[in-house]
Amino acid sequence: FACQEELKIIHSLTKPKYFIPVHGEYRHLKQHANLAKIMGMPEENIFIMDNGECMEFSKSGVSKLASVIAGSVLVDGLGVGDVGNIVLRDRKHLSQDGLVVVIISREKQESKFIGPPDIISRGFIYVKESEALLEEARNKIMETLQKKACSTGNWDNIKTVVKQELSAFLYEKTKRRPMILPIIVEV
Repeated sequence: FACQEELKIIHSLTKPKYFIPVHGEYRHLKQHANLAKIMGMPEENIFIMDNGECMEFSKSGVSKLASVIAGSVLVDGLGVGDVGNIVLRDRKHLSQDGLVVVIISREKQESKFIGPPDIISRGFIYVKESEALLEEARNKIMETLQKKACSTGNWDNIKTVVKQELSAFLYEKTKRRPMILPIIVEV
């Protein structure tokens, strides 16, 4: 309870009749309420409330009102409250394990791959320190493409297989599961 002395000063300067601690977790609210009691506030004038609970203060006293619906409101840029669960799940995943983008180039006419894939990593590993791992990953992707591309011509299936194979490989090597985004570019 690091700012206890400052809170005591605020209590002594404002001399509130009623007190409702509002900041922090429940344990912080409880500590702040105990501090108000130590400062001489009558216990019946201290209220620890849950989100959505309402109180009415008037000259005749204080009374508890009906609760209102309350919850978290997420702000995303200019939008308020419009962040979906899938977006939140993806952001959590990105923040914990990062992103790996795999760019695969192929000739449009002959449907064959051009060179090794490019791998871009953000928030997963530091590329300069993990060049060997990325080279192994490129080889794994090329191996997967050679096996699967011949057996299926469906590019969506190939993207899915690359994603699955690379995810398993990276987990085996790092014990992390970055979000993998395979992109096939036709030239």
